[in-house]
Amino acid sequence: MYTLLSGLYKYMFQKDEYCILILGLDNAGKTTFLEQSKTRFNKNYKGMSLSKITTTVGLNIGTVDVGKARLMFWDLGGQEELQSLWDKYYAECHGVIYVIDSTDEERLAESKQAFEKVVTSEALCGVPVLVLANKQDVEGTSPQKGSRVSGVCGQAVGTPRSASQSLTSRRPSATAPARSAGGTA
Repeated sequence: MYTLLSGLYKYMFQKDEYCILILGLDNAGKTTFLEQSKTRFNKNYKGMSLSKITTTVGLNIGTVDVGKARLMFWDLGGQEELQSLWDKYYAECHGVIYVIDSTDEERLAESKQAFEKVVTSEALCGVPVLVLANKQDVEGTSPQKGSRVSGVCGQAVGTPRSASQSLTSRRPSATAPARSAGGTA
């Protein structure tokens, strides 16, 4: 009887949890993205003042409920010393958001190297990756900068998958394209 009631309770009230990693170089805007997401999707959450957001040392965790899903965002620090820890979180994630600072042209090559390490990791094979070109609203950002930012992920992106396919299983079906050692599909 307990098992039946427990199962019914879980079916009615428990949400499926999905872990999403937020990765990118330091000062790309990962924590700001997380705070804005929590503010937008959690009605009772009073967001942190944007002026108080500092460089993440370690990680920040945020939870957002969307329908019957609970998204747990893990915002990992982007300093070079902390990037070596990113792969420790790959096995538990269902998706990755890679944030690029569109205004920081000097670090685009560094961001590309970090991105390529992420998408060529065997542990992330089949995991959806969203690239977010952040700070597009900053004055002085031109469309030409956007095309340079797209060069960071240009050849490393595989076939787009629908969000519903990504949420229905831990990994996409066997028909999903596999990444080669070069990171292409």
